[in-house]
Amino acid sequence: MSMCIATYRSYDDTADFNKKANSIAIGLTVGSWTDLPEAKKTSMEKHLGKVLSIDVHEPNNAAAGERYADIKIAYPDINFSRDIPALLVTIFGKLSMDGRIKLIDIDVSEQFASAFPGPKFGIQGVRNLVGVHDRPLLMSIFKSVVGHDLATLREQFYQQALGGVDLIKDDEILFENPLTPIEKRVEVCMEAARQAEQITGQKLLYAVNLTGPTSKLASQAKKAIDAGANALLFNTLAYGYDVLHELSSDPEINVPIASHPAMAGAMYPSPHYGISASVLLGKLNRLAGADLVLFPSPYGSVVMPKEENLAIKEVLLNDMHHLKTSFPVPSAGIHPGIVPLILKDFGIDVVVNAGGGIHGHAMGTAAGGQAFHQAIQASMSGIDLRDAASQPNHEELRIAIEAWGIKQ
Repeated sequence: MSMCIATYRSYDDTADFNKKANSIAIGLTVGSWTDLPEAKKTSMEKHLGKVLSIDVHEPNNAAAGERYADIKIAYPDINFSRDIPALLVTIFGKLSMDGRIKLIDIDVSEQFASAFPGPKFGIQGVRNLVGVHDRPLLMSIFKSVVGHDLATLREQFYQQALGGVDLIKDDEILFENPLTPIEKRVEVCMEAARQAEQITGQKLLYAVNLTGPTSKLASQAKKAIDAGANALLFNTLAYGYDVLHELSSDPEINVPIASHPAMAGAMYPSPHYGISASVLLGKLNRLAGADLVLFPSPYGSVVMPKEENLAIKEVLLNDMHHLKTSFPVPSAGIHPGIVPLILKDFGIDVVVNAGGGIHGHAMGTAAGGQAFHQAIQASMSGIDLRDAASQPNHEELRIAIEAWGIKQ
């Protein structure tokens, strides 16, 4: 029988975890078991959840931490339709409100995964679009965006593009507005991209923020693509994974989609509640079709613990049914002095994503992008950033390091 497997971490000082696990398995599937007549049990067996394992952590003293159990339960696919909302409601809907319990992992069945094409481009496809295969990609972010007109945004875009970045993304708070409607924004920014490419020789993707009522998102995306958009940014958690899945699987939306983590902080940071970052930002994003996945880095201004970062990386890059891999994009507070750490932890299949670390450069935005490229090149060559910054043609990197330092 095809099943999806959920793993929970349940905290309780006195609970009988065997009893709790069985209560979950029955309560989230057939509802009751011991009260059923034997004949009814036979017909209901195929719907019954199965407890696979219970791993109890019994602390010896207060220093050893809290008492908890990791509980693994299998849920028959026959119980729910093949969509992410149905899966989540089944395995964690009402359970998420039942005390200190966190969903820490999901393993969907091949049958369930077959309903999802996953990332349309994936890492290799995105690399093909920008023509870069031998280094990390570099992304810059619009800052600031609210209240500015098209001419201002175009100039900001152009300066970013002159820095040689591979991707430029809207800020996630740039919504549809009279000053910079999406199709006009795309037109002027893509024209600036072509102008910059004549100087830098670098193709780039512009991830325009897709917003508006859910019922109009697909038509909004197609409007942007008709205007020349070659990537989309999407606030997945605000709209839902099923909306991302609908967008990514639409054959007329044939551009990469970058998933933004806005709202994730309400769901993953607590050890006792919510959903683990690797599931919330990793597995479910990839399953729903995100080509690039943004999440807080362990280095900068919005910090996620490194072990959670690396767990996200693993589920985005490892084998997962038939799905293409998704680009990990550790973000927030990134500057050139952090690049060696990013490459050490993530390798070259990563997007280095910066806002203030590019726009805040003393020589200007274009120099900010160039400083990142110099840091990437030095790090890949095993050259210390201070040595690289001392080279005559690396003034951009030198000034960046003077401003922000090198993170060890």
